Amino acid sequence: MNPKAYLYFIVAIFVIFSLDSININNIFKKNKNLQAKLFYFFLAFSMIYLITNFIYDLTETFNLF
Repeated sequence: MNPKAYLYFIVAIFVIFSLDSININNIFKKNKNLQAKLFYFFLAFSMIYLITNFIYDLTETFNLF
């Protein structure tokens, strides 16, 4: 496996752990649980993608991997 795949797993753990502290249901209207879950899902995946690419590009710049 390449280092970027390991980085995805590590970042996913931290992103999901940090998003767990936010009560997203208070942002949405009542009885809109599906929309809240989809928003959480897409927010988590986009944050994982962005943070992983940032860290990987930063390490490539300094030739750490």
